[in-house]
Amino acid sequence: MDNQKYLTETKKQFQDKIVIVTGSTQGSGAETARLIASRGAKGITICGRNEEKGNKIKEEIIKIGTKCIYIKADLENLEDCRKIVSETDKTYGTVNSLINSAAFTERGTILSTTPENYEKMFNINTRAPFFLMQDVIKIMIRDKVKGTIAHVLSVAAYSGMPFITAYSASKAALGIMIKNVANSVAGHQIRVNGLNLGWTDTPAEDMIQKKFHNADNDWLKKTEEKVPFKRLNKPIDVARVLAFLCAEESGLMTGSLVDFDQTVVGWHSYSAYETKVLDDSILGE
Repeated sequence: MDNQKYLTETKKQFQDKIVIVTGSTQGSGAETARLIASRGAKGITICGRNEEKGNKIKEEIIKIGTKCIYIKADLENLEDCRKIVSETDKTYGTVNSLINSAAFTERGTILSTTPENYEKMFNINTRAPFFLMQDVIKIMIRDKVKGTIAHVLSVAAYSGMPFITAYSASKAALGIMIKNVANSVAGHQIRVNGLNLGWTDTPAEDMIQKKFHNADNDWLKKTEEKVPFKRLNKPIDVARVLAFLCAEESGLMTGSLVDFDQTVVGWHSYSAYETKVLDDSILGE
């Protein structure tokens, strides 16, 4: 019996691969880039708006032994999306995997969301992934690469809380897009999957809790005492699943949206937030 097929050499999981990771200057995106580098990637492109953070992550990845470029980019701008892919192709000559962990969230109900916030939400969460995929897939087909694409979505795509209406809709749209594109490119042996992420402990989440929910500095400790597994998702948890979706271990899996939360969609045994039901009071005086 050939026992070799049961062995996984994670240090070589992305050997000779070129990988783009968006939203990679902090949190889960940065951790994903580090993990992919530690698993043998030949070259990684990271991107984000904060140049100081981006260059710091770039140096960390280079120290691991992987080539890395940082591209200052805002995914609200279509030109920046194009630049991420074109600069990667120019630098490395191809693309094997795209991991899209960039996202934008803003509080807003069906009554309070402004046209500007709605447009920004869909530009970053839906339009950017579309055109990132478009350009990456063109390269994969050109080079006959059996590529992989993984997007970070949210369990909010099933419905979401009343104060993230546009965000929930933008992630739901991305979910349908993943399935459509996965079907479209299966003949080229390119796989496209998504991760419906639950509540995760990141710098962005800390900012959101304090900005929108008046959370104090120990909100995380208090929250983790309430949830079933006594901790929130951590960036390394997210990174490991995204690596799985882009590695050979996930086999022929494509068009799948993986729920990654500690509650079952459709039923919650705890309340994450003190949330009021939408009522007329939001309309003001």
